[in-house]
Amino acid sequence: MTLQGSKSKKSSLTIWAGALGALVGIGGGALGLTVTEADVSELVGAGAAIFAGVGGVIAVIGRIRATKTVR
Repeated sequence: MTLQGSKSKKSSLTIWAGALGALVGIGGGALGLTVTEADVSELVGAGAAIFAGVGGVIAVIGRIRATKTVR
């Protein structure tokens, strides 16, 4: 697939998905989500897997749908 033209970073689905993932992580702490020491390792592993999977899917979809380069 050949990309035609370019677009701003604000128009990129991939960039928005990454920003959303970061905000969700920060938002949990801001809303008072507390985690005991026993849960930390399990949550880190599960959370990383979930965010990596969702982020990967969104990145692939964004890349497939892209028609312009990001400038």
